[in-house]
Amino acid sequence: MPRRSGQWMKRLLPQGLLGRSLLIIVMPLVVLQLVSAYVFYGSHWETVAKRLAKGLAGDIGAVIEGMRAFPEPESRNTLLSIAASRMELDIRFIPDGILNNTPPPPLGSFLERALAEAMEERVQRPYRIDTESLEREVVIRVQLSDGLLEVFAPKKRLFSSTTYVFILWMLGTAMLLFGIATVFMRNQVRSVRKLAVAADRFGKGLDVPNFKPEGATEVRQAAQAFNLMRERIQRQIQQRTEMLAGVSHDLRTPLTRMKLQLAILGDIDGRAELDEDVAEMEMMVEGYLAFARGEGSEAPEPTDLPALVDEVVGRFRRQGSTLDLHNEGEIIMPIRPNAMGRALGNLIGNALRYGGHVWVRVGRRQDAAEVLIDDDGPGIPPDRREDVFKAFTRLDNSRNPSTGGVGLGLTIARDIARSHGGDVLLEDSPLGGLRARVRLPL
Repeated sequence: MPRRSGQWMKRLLPQGLLGRSLLIIVMPLVVLQLVSAYVFYGSHWETVAKRLAKGLAGDIGAVIEGMRAFPEPESRNTLLSIAASRMELDIRFIPDGILNNTPPPPLGSFLERALAEAMEERVQRPYRIDTESLEREVVIRVQLSDGLLEVFAPKKRLFSSTTYVFILWMLGTAMLLFGIATVFMRNQVRSVRKLAVAADRFGKGLDVPNFKPEGATEVRQAAQAFNLMRERIQRQIQQRTEMLAGVSHDLRTPLTRMKLQLAILGDIDGRAELDEDVAEMEMMVEGYLAFARGEGSEAPEPTDLPALVDEVVGRFRRQGSTLDLHNEGEIIMPIRPNAMGRALGNLIGNALRYGGHVWVRVGRRQDAAEVLIDDDGPGIPPDRREDVFKAFTRLDNSRNPSTGGVGLGLTIARDIARSHGGDVLLEDSPLGGLRARVRLPL
């Protein structure tokens, strides 16, 4: 149960850095507002309300005492006139009036309870309070010995405007602080987003020109570390590519001399074995060069992936191979077309080498483009599928060139796919053989 509640809370909380940062700022602000409101309503507002109620009840009590001290009609009228002009009280005296004996309705608001306590303290006579009959006035009926006294008092005498002023100031300052915090946090998050975009582009093999560290000190340090990492990776890839290409290119010269010498020697004992060794070495050198070209400096460009797949499939069809191709529509994305064409060619070539029927499908899957290559061959055991991506690894230990290359085809294909931010996965095929899934993020 605690784990479920924790997962439920995680789904409700914002996932982005901006939302979480604002939540960290807003939550203390909300708590501060609630505490301030509680303190205000629990002390200041309550005290003011009680004092206002006691002031109104005291004026009513003073009028009643004056009427009792000066019972003459003229004095009473003068006293009521003074109450209307000086105390803002409209007081009417009903001779022989009797207060309703029905039980009073329960007092709802805090102001009514405060006024009731003040009437009991300052007037000490039977009374009824009516706050609902009139919109702007409170009617207070007091039972006197010779009649009924009706007092119409404006509600503003029981209300303090500091309540609304406090609420407006509280909400206004909160919104102002929230707006300022949002502006500053958005500027800080922007630098983090730029760093994330740069890392994502670099992970997809795209160039990240003019990436400038900005933002807070920690974000600048992360951006500078990213720049240093990018430079080291690019330098390492370039050095490895140049070394491998140079060594492979230099091996071509002695191989060419060996082939010429074998041709000059004519038919001698062991000539066939030497020819096979030279052919295998030449194939290995070509594989090294292909691997080096896969790490080359080709720049990504917007390319229609289905059209590229169609072009690769067309090359195999012109060589007499039979393939089924299904394109689901145009997919324009930044890729290195020559390198990606080489990777797809290696995968399709493997499928044709080991299977009799090959089916290729390319389409969009959520936030990625996928190329599926299925065959009906013997497949690869699940526990060996990751091994075949290692350089120079072949399931056929005979090293016979007629049954495969030097073990670099799948290595090159995955290396190219990962340089685009994607990957190559091997799965069971619906045709009964092997499925190669090339997934490239859009």
